[in-house]
Amino acid sequence: MCDYANLVKTLHQFAEKAKDKPLTVGEALDSLDEAGYAFICIILVLPFLQPIPLGPFTVLGGVAFATLGWQLLHSHESPILPKQILAIEFNEGTWKMLVKVCLEILGLCRKISKPRYPFIAEGIRGQRMGGFILLAAGGLMAIPFGVLPFNNFLPSLAILFYCIGELEDDGLMYIIALFWLIITTIYFSAFFFALWYFGEKALAFFKVF
Repeated sequence: MCDYANLVKTLHQFAEKAKDKPLTVGEALDSLDEAGYAFICIILVLPFLQPIPLGPFTVLGGVAFATLGWQLLHSHESPILPKQILAIEFNEGTWKMLVKVCLEILGLCRKISKPRYPFIAEGIRGQRMGGFILLAAGGLMAIPFGVLPFNNFLPSLAILFYCIGELEDDGLMYIIALFWLIITTIYFSAFFFALWYFGEKALAFFKVF
């Protein structure tokens, strides 16, 4: 398991390596050796923690998280990501921004997180729950909503809280992650219902003419 200090140190190293040329996600993750799923996911999820839709990039990110969730559910020791994700490049400025955002988010989360409810976070139960959260959040994120606000932000919160729970052995963070999955599902369902409802109204209106 990778702790908070190692995570921050690693992010700073990414920014240093990107000074000479843009650093790809694959090159960054290669330097993590046997880092856990949560350590990799918390780095990958940072760009998605914003309300602005990222278009195809969101879909690609969702596929990556769903893939990691599937691997975790099936007890794969080393995470494997799609080549399209590994090839994405970030320059020094982007890595520095990610470091700043990561420090702010993790600093806030660590104030409310601590080791608790180990029966949730540890062992095969924690692994399966983490795999489910990544798979479900990734699947929701991969739905191509186009310009729908928060379509990457809400599932990213579920992933973030799972990562915090894994890094801090905090079962409560797992529960909060599941809460954000439910909120995301309700939000997306409401969007689809609105499309269907107003679509029916529009069709009925035009049939009059």
